[in-house]
Amino acid sequence: MGLRTRRPCPRRMAQEMDGSLSEVRARVGASHGITDLAHKLHFYDRWARDYDQDVATLQYSAPRLAVDCLTQALPGPPHATLILDVACGTGLVAAELQARGFLQLHGVDGSPGMLEQARARGLYQHLSLCILGQEPLPSPEGTFDAVLMVGALSDGQVPCSAIPELLRVTKPGGLVCLTTRTNPSNLRYKEELEATLDRLEQDREWERLVAWTVDRWELATSKLEVVPGTSDSDGFISGVVYLYRKQEVAKVEGVRPSAQPPAGL
Repeated sequence: MGLRTRRPCPRRMAQEMDGSLSEVRARVGASHGITDLAHKLHFYDRWARDYDQDVATLQYSAPRLAVDCLTQALPGPPHATLILDVACGTGLVAAELQARGFLQLHGVDGSPGMLEQARARGLYQHLSLCILGQEPLPSPEGTFDAVLMVGALSDGQVPCSAIPELLRVTKPGGLVCLTTRTNPSNLRYKEELEATLDRLEQDREWERLVAWTVDRWELATSKLEVVPGTSDSDGFISGVVYLYRKQEVAKVEGVRPSAQPPAGL
C-alpha cells in the first residue's frame, strides 16, 4: 500500500504568504522611516542577509528599470564601459548590468554588511566602503563612463548635496543615472533632489536626457503610500528614473531634450 502524500492547503499557503509579505512590508517600512544616517547604516548591516529576498517580495523594480534606461543610452560596447555603482548594496544593479554584458563594474556602499553580500556575488572588480555625503568617492575626477545610484536617494541616506560628487568622477560626455521614490513620505526629499538636479543643469554641468515616472515601482509598505486608484492590498508606490549626460569640457549652447522614457520601455 503506497504512502499518501498530503497536498498543501491553498488557504494555509495564502496565509503564510500574506504573513511573510506583512513582515517584509513592516521591515522595509521601518527602513524608510529611519532618517538618521548612522542608524540607517546599522539597520542595513543587520538587514543585508535578507535584503534580496525582501525586495523581491515587494517586486522592487528600480535596478532593472535604471539599467534598462542607462544601457540604451550608452554608446560604447559593454565590455569596454567602466561603470560605478554608488550605494551598491548587495549588488542587484551589478547583476542586471552583467546580464547585459557589462563586466567592468566598481561599487561603493556605506554598509559593511551590504558590501559583504555584494562581494559574495563576485561581479565587481573593485568594492569600497564610502559614506557619500561625509567623504568623497574614492576615485579620480573623470574616471567612469557611467555612474548609477539606485535606491539611495531618500531621507537618511545620500544627501542631495552629494550629487556633484557623482559628476566629478564621471567622464566628460559620460552618463549619470539616478532613481528615487515618489511615494508621499519621500516627496519633500524628491522636491529638494529635483531642485539640485535642475540647478546643475542651469549651471550647464549636465543635460537631462530622461525623467521617467514609473507607477509600479514596488509594493507599498502601507495604505498611506499606495498610488491613488489602486487597492491597499496589492497597491504599488511610484518612482522615477533620471538620466543625465555630463557636459563635455567645452560647454555648448543647445536645446534641452524632452523628458521621455527610453524607446521600447
